[in-house]
Amino acid sequence: MKNFLFKEFNKNYNKDAENAYFSPGRVNLIGEHIDYNGGLVMPCAITFGTYLLLSPNNDGVFRFRSLNFEDKLDIAVQDDYTKTGEKWFNYPLGVIEYFLKGGHALQGMDMLFYGDIPISSGLSSSASIEVVTAFALNDLFDSGYSKLDLVKLSKSVENNFIGVNCGIMDQFAVAFGERNKALMLNCDTLDYQAVDSNLGDYILAIINTNKPRKLAESKYNERVHECHAALTSLQQELDISNLCDIDTNTFNKYSYLITDKVIYKRAQHVIEENDRVKLAAIALSNNNLDEFGRLMYASHHSLRDLYEVSGKELDAIVEYSKTDDNVAGARMTGAGFGGCAIALVKESAFDDFSKKVIAYYSDKIGYAPSVYSSLIGDGVGELVQSASRASEE
Repeated sequence: MKNFLFKEFNKNYNKDAENAYFSPGRVNLIGEHIDYNGGLVMPCAITFGTYLLLSPNNDGVFRFRSLNFEDKLDIAVQDDYTKTGEKWFNYPLGVIEYFLKGGHALQGMDMLFYGDIPISSGLSSSASIEVVTAFALNDLFDSGYSKLDLVKLSKSVENNFIGVNCGIMDQFAVAFGERNKALMLNCDTLDYQAVDSNLGDYILAIINTNKPRKLAESKYNERVHECHAALTSLQQELDISNLCDIDTNTFNKYSYLITDKVIYKRAQHVIEENDRVKLAAIALSNNNLDEFGRLMYASHHSLRDLYEVSGKELDAIVEYSKTDDNVAGARMTGAGFGGCAIALVKESAFDDFSKKVIAYYSDKIGYAPSVYSSLIGDGVGELVQSASRASEE
């Protein structure tokens, strides 16, 4: 636990924090653009995320402070709330709104947030804030929600209060993450399997392109439409509800039903990527990191050539990774058109990798990426119950 957070809480509120919680960010190891096609994804929690320190007050006021943003909010406890512009505190405010809608009485709270997730990097800082707030309120007010309930509530906040049409993977991963395990999640049924993922001598390198993702939302909606068109074509002869209801062999048999070349490519990526997730689970559980790395590269090539959601920035990172003997595999992660790539890098060589990929990328793109290292971490949970305990850690 970062002791300075307790000092900052005291500085902001002139009292000690009574409780502290942490929710991680996430990366998707493999299985991209699958969530809206009813298939399998494989996210994991990472070892940086969002801290929330809080203490109840008797003033009937919710107070929101962040060490990452200057904006703050003091707002009276009331029956309902609405979104205020594009401010960061809309995420926890939306969670409070949904607790109230669920019939749960809340009292005033003094809250301090701190995140070490790079903002706008595609590592789910918003889901991390939502889930840590929901977990804390559920714990403190004994609201009786299960962890899956909190995931669904947080997704509803994102969709309906914030207004972002995301799937459930992000909230699920930051809530259910387990140390040294990836989550193979069926986005249609929400069934999941925790896959042993001992990275051994390797760590996850997360490389932020530092490119604004201006195209991501419009292209995301376009890909959703294209996948629906592919599904409609296949449904002429197949009784399926999602593209991922079939495997690659079945797709090859019936792909003649899709006459548009672009729509064909989109469907090919989705169905083959879904199969790659299954193979990745086998490779990880057998500690076969070479095979897992091969699947990472194959995933990236498919996203670049068939789904066309990569870009020169993400491609440059993967291009360099292929030249580095200390890298087992690399791929873009997230919606694409910017955001992050991930690479499986030998821990002893991380500093060397970081310097060289920054130099290669800067030469190709004209500005530097940001490089971080992470292990596979735990999901949301309580850290310490009081400031006095913080000094013991």
